[in-house]
Amino acid sequence: MLLIQRKIREPFGDRVLLVIIYTVLGLLTLTVLYPLLYILSSSLSSPDAVVSGKVWLYPVEFSARAYKSIFQSTQLMRGFYNSLVYTVVGTFINVSFTVLMAFPLSQRTMPGRKYIMLLMMITMFFSGGLIPTYLLVKNLHMLDTRWALWLPGAFSIFQVIIARTFFMSSIPAELQEASQMDGCRDMRYLWSVALPLSKPIIAVMTLMYAVGHWNAYFDALIYLRSETLFPLQYVLRNLLILNAADPEMLANTAQSLRDKGFEEVLKYALIVVACVPVLIMYPFVQKHFVKGVMIGSLKG
Repeated sequence: MLLIQRKIREPFGDRVLLVIIYTVLGLLTLTVLYPLLYILSSSLSSPDAVVSGKVWLYPVEFSARAYKSIFQSTQLMRGFYNSLVYTVVGTFINVSFTVLMAFPLSQRTMPGRKYIMLLMMITMFFSGGLIPTYLLVKNLHMLDTRWALWLPGAFSIFQVIIARTFFMSSIPAELQEASQMDGCRDMRYLWSVALPLSKPIIAVMTLMYAVGHWNAYFDALIYLRSETLFPLQYVLRNLLILNAADPEMLANTAQSLRDKGFEEVLKYALIVVACVPVLIMYPFVQKHFVKGVMIGSLKG
């Protein structure tokens, strides 16, 4: 007996709706991707092509001179190194403090945890302001040090709430009870049981904290004075807003190239260099990122 399988056809209205949705999403994707593609193409084009407006979608008169100039700049390489230090150490401090704060607050046997959460949530809406924070950092002798970019924002209340919700909703309380019966203390339980089961939320926190540190420049603008401590984004800000290009990046460039817009190409190349580390890091945490965001946002 010949069985004829018929494909179930969707109603006409649903198909029209899907076409509209995909069209809108496609246009939004192009709106987001085109500026990125334009910046990349401009950074690999000749200054004359960029200034004359010939660059539209792909590099014109391919040239990597801007990238060579960037990697010859001591100021930029120092800023890149500083940003890596701020991001790695700062993210470690942030994630550690967040976990150590969120885990006790997730324990239903902790006395006064609701009042502590209330006090912490108040700080999300009210703060002392910039001047009191600056005076506090100054009195702690952290001005013009790396600690000024790490300790004042050691953890985020929002991230603490998300991590606390994850611990409460995604890790069964029976695991802790069984561990306690076997003589496992709280810190050992946190390190050996809770953290291995919390990879999704830790990946989310790591990515968010790392991106925040990598893109931060305002704290450096307020607290730092030594050029040897400036992060990459601060150097990039000086170039894009103040047009304060590092002379080393222009030293080996002919004056005619500068006049034709070499500094404009340099700006585009700097933007690409500043974005590459985050783009490299995201694929490694992507599989945990979506799961962690959904768990932290839908439960609790």
